[in-house]
Amino acid sequence: MRRALRQFTGRRQPMTAVPEVLTELQGLRVRVPHLTGALVASTDGLVIAHHVSDMEPDGVAALTAAALGVGSRLTDAVGHGGFRELLVRGERGYVATYAAGASCVLTLLASADANVGRLNLEARRAGARVAELVENALERRRET
Repeated sequence: MRRALRQFTGRRQPMTAVPEVLTELQGLRVRVPHLTGALVASTDGLVIAHHVSDMEPDGVAALTAAALGVGSRLTDAVGHGGFRELLVRGERGYVATYAAGASCVLTLLASADANVGRLNLEARRAGARVAELVENALERRRET
C-alpha cells in the first residue's frame, strides 16, 4: 500500500488533498469541542490534508510518521497486533494519532480541556471515513 500511495503522491510530492477529506477534517473541528487542529498524512509522513494553523503541517506529518513507526513496533513487540491509535498528553493539550486504513494516519490536536472520550469516538469514525476516501481516490487514480 505504501508503494500505491507513493505512486499517487509522486516520489516526495504532497498529494493533492481530496476535497472530501478536508470536509471531514472541518467537520471534526465542529463536532469535537477544544479540537485545535487536524491533519491527515501518508504513512511516509507526507501531508494529504490539514486544517491546522500556527504550526507547520509538514513537520507535524513527519513526526506523525515517526510516532506511527514507534507505535507499530511497540504493539508488535508486545503481541497486541497492528497499530490503531496513540494518545500523547502534554501540559497544554493532547496529540492523538489514529490509523486511517493502510495508507494514512489521522492526527488530531486538542487543548487540555478536551473530552478525550469524545475525541476518541469521533476520531475513530473519521479515521474510517478518511481511509475510505483516500482509498477511493487511489482507485480512481489507478483507473486513469
